[in-house]
Amino acid sequence: MAAESALKQKLTSDLKQAMRDRDKVKLSVIRLVMAAIKNTEIARQTTLYDDDILGIIAKEARQRRESVEAFKQGNRQDLVAQEEAELTVLQEYLPQQMSREEIIAEARRVIEEVGAQGPGDKVKVMPKLISQLKGRADGREINAVVTELLQ
Repeated sequence: MAAESALKQKLTSDLKQAMRDRDKVKLSVIRLVMAAIKNTEIARQTTLYDDDILGIIAKEARQRRESVEAFKQGNRQDLVAQEEAELTVLQEYLPQQMSREEIIAEARRVIEEVGAQGPGDKVKVMPKLISQLKGRADGREINAVVTELLQ
């Protein structure tokens, strides 16, 4: 049996620490992430490693960002504060997010590598670029950059 991923071990130890500290926000967020990991492992019938776990955490963070926007539009400051607190906890586990310039540089490299010429070649570029930038850049931002560069 392969060793458990380092990220999963960190989540488990942080969960225990959050219990000791009685940090309700961190505790609930980590429990949520651990449940999402477990559900994905059951669905895929395999053990997840750091890349897949980062994908799950990034998805949860993206959901929090979308919720914050929705709650701001609905003028629900109480819920905005709660979602932002949860987002802060999730961001502790994500690598530093790339700037738009870094995404553009990486996209240009991949476009050149696969020999993409125009918008029709986007299907060659996107899978490779997304796998390289997983967890470090938002998929929508990557899509926007590639679309822009292939025009």
